[in-house]
Amino acid sequence: MPKLKSNSGAKKRFKITKNGKVKRAMGFKRHILESKSSKRKRKLRGTTTTNEVEVDRIKRMLPYA
Repeated sequence: MPKLKSNSGAKKRFKITKNGKVKRAMGFKRHILESKSSKRKRKLRGTTTTNEVEVDRIKRMLPYA
């Protein structure tokens, strides 16, 4: 069986936790930050887990993670 290529974009965006969940950064914090409240920007700083619907697709993109 040949080696599988990981998706380069997915490698940079997602990490698989020990329990098999997918961690990702929050979106909506790259530009037009003046109009967003400090509270909203602060909440977007951390990481979150990906929706269960997307997990299988992401894991397919990261075969060795």
